[in-house]
Amino acid sequence: MPAHARVARPPERPLVIFDGDCGFCRKWIARWKQRTGQSVDYEPSQVVGPRFPEIRASAFAKSVQLVLPDGRVFQAAEAVAWVLALTPGRGAPLWIYQHVAGAAPVAEVAYRAIADHRTAASAATRVLWGRSVLKPTYFAASALFVRLLGVIYLAAFLSLWVQVHGLVGAHGILPVGEFLDWVRGHVGPERYWLAPTLCWLWPTDACLDVLCAGGVLASVLLIAGILPAAAAGLAWLFYLSLAVAGQTFLEFQWDMLLLETGLLAVFLCSPRRLRIRRGLAAGGCPLFLLRWLLFRLMFSSGVVKLASGDPAWRSLTGLRYHYATQPLPPWTAWFLHQAPPWFQTVSCVFLFAVELAVPFLFFAPRRLRLVACGMTITLEVLIAATGNYAFFNLLAIALALLLIDDDSFPARWRDAARREKGKGRWPRWILAPAAAILLAACAVPLAASIGGAARIPGPLISFYRLLAPLRSSNGYGLFAVMTTSRPEIIVEGSEDGTVWREYAFAWKPGDAKRAPRFVAPHQPRLDWQMWFAALGSYEENPWLIRFLGRLLEGSPEVLGLLARNPFPHGPPRFVRAVVYDYRFTDFAARRRSGDWWQREAKGLYCPVLSRESLSPPSP
Repeated sequence: MPAHARVARPPERPLVIFDGDCGFCRKWIARWKQRTGQSVDYEPSQVVGPRFPEIRASAFAKSVQLVLPDGRVFQAAEAVAWVLALTPGRGAPLWIYQHVAGAAPVAEVAYRAIADHRTAASAATRVLWGRSVLKPTYFAASALFVRLLGVIYLAAFLSLWVQVHGLVGAHGILPVGEFLDWVRGHVGPERYWLAPTLCWLWPTDACLDVLCAGGVLASVLLIAGILPAAAAGLAWLFYLSLAVAGQTFLEFQWDMLLLETGLLAVFLCSPRRLRIRRGLAAGGCPLFLLRWLLFRLMFSSGVVKLASGDPAWRSLTGLRYHYATQPLPPWTAWFLHQAPPWFQTVSCVFLFAVELAVPFLFFAPRRLRLVACGMTITLEVLIAATGNYAFFNLLAIALALLLIDDDSFPARWRDAARREKGKGRWPRWILAPAAAILLAACAVPLAASIGGAARIPGPLISFYRLLAPLRSSNGYGLFAVMTTSRPEIIVEGSEDGTVWREYAFAWKPGDAKRAPRFVAPHQPRLDWQMWFAALGSYEENPWLIRFLGRLLEGSPEVLGLLARNPFPHGPPRFVRAVVYDYRFTDFAARRRSGDWWQREAKGLYCPVLSRESLSPPSP
């Protein structure tokens, strides 16, 4: 049949005519019906074929036919492009077919290859999609994600609340009041955007308590599914305020990830929905943004390891060091460290496979997407089982759950979720610009992580810097360079400068006989910062001098961050920080001595401090 032939009796609406005897065709026509709704009719050629004598019977068996109300007829790949164009927002394939050189012949060859091998195509469809190719829904996964996000927020706020006074309270290491006074003295009115925190209203310990308490309340509302959009918005605002106030103690990648995830969750929830029960009507745009966030998180984590040029990662030996040199290893890390080199190499290959290849399957057909979900969750569970990374792994798992469509849940749960679709999604005039802004902003750190920073347009960099204070369009990638040794700072105090007694931290390595413990999802932020400080100098970590000064003052809030104060009756006269080299023992040494660690003193980290050195000079 000549291209663009016409029929004498055209239908009132676009009509797709397909081979009704072809199971492969019927399956994909059901997907098209779902996509186009009432705008297109579908009929098998065995029923309506005689109505259009202008179309040969052989043409019906050879390819799909599209008849438009103006009488024009399209077939094969061109008909598919036209059907997609009849769906709002899906006109790109037809434009490409008509205007991009070479697109039309390539599309026709691909269509012909599938049409001529329908049995194989049907088998591939079953392997990739399963029983159905209908567009998946995510009502159950979205509701589960929001509740799990509430649990993560709750853990984050409670974890911070028990230590926030010692970290940034009035008598803490880095008082938020002093920080905001400094910002006020150096920055103009734009300071409220550059340091977006509610602590500007009331920079006191009471304000920190209010923010933590408000965050806990918002988290509980999210868990209960009550006022989800408002609860997610408040949780994000309170955590952003605390993150800014927390300064260096709240600049971890999971703090950034929680803020970015939390902001996107606001758009996932209906602004007019008062209660989530078992289902949540999640729009396509928020789901895509959250899936894109998971892609950036995983892919960037793999790319930065290779892009750094670190020889440990390039040679697949990074995990031979990781378990012993990570910030707060639990006891399981000791056992994994004893594994043979071949096991560490295989584990490293698996790590790179999940971080570099699997993320592309997040956007693949259903079964590949579920495989990607399972592999991602497996990696996160393994990391959580051998390390203490606060709520980071739980948050990555929550994002991965959004890859699971409703058909993967038990029928009872799935049907209940679909019945509670609800109404009131965010209007498109809000979602579209918000999505464009977030996609543009996150393109900068992603491009930088894959080595494309030099090619980023200047205006886009400026736009990213404008939004950066909100901490909701971030770059990711932990352990870009593997630390192959473990320097550890031990803090000691003395009354006379001769006899020194050690301050005991609750979680970081100290006593060689104390077994490493699990602490996640709680994050002892001082213990974590001590790990970072040991990798640099005290000039690069001025907060540590403030910490030592608080010990000389005997600050109860700061001492509360420690497991044991060796000077219960008053602060010492001197304090010092000593660097030790820590290494895991092996099975023989542990059986012999009971030690989990062996350590060797390397010298002072910074000059010895005394109470006199902190006192103001006499007039």
